[in-house]
Amino acid sequence: MKEDYSMLLLKNQVCFPTYAVANKILRRYQPLLKELNLTYTQYVTMMVLWEKETVNEKDLVSALYLQANTLTDLLKKLKEKGFVDIRKDNADKRNIVISLTEEGRRLKEKAVQVPKTLAEEHWLTDEEFMQFKSLLYKLLKGDWSK
Repeated sequence: MKEDYSMLLLKNQVCFPTYAVANKILRRYQPLLKELNLTYTQYVTMMVLWEKETVNEKDLVSALYLQANTLTDLLKKLKEKGFVDIRKDNADKRNIVISLTEEGRRLKEKAVQVPKTLAEEHWLTDEEFMQFKSLLYKLLKGDWSK
């Protein structure tokens, strides 16, 4: 009996179009974020800080689905750019607290144009876009430890 290899066809994969679309989206962000002096990962980190002003490292790791060691260098670069302050938590010195600086707050005013620009460009109807985003978050919150 011949083995069925249809699951190995690229066109039958979910991972490939997800990966390819993510790359297209990130490439579209690059010129917009370059004007802000941010990488995409720095941008989403700043988005959390613009929302919360101050956050501990554990909560930031959780919000961004990153590993702590990935975040360490990223935060150092944001601090060097003057966008954040990093300090140990007074209540528990093992915790790291990240806060926006005045410059980080001012950057928010420039950054507001990024999602506006991209919202005008997406190739889905508003309903499709909301459904797509909802499905992505459903996948993101799933148990991937198996």
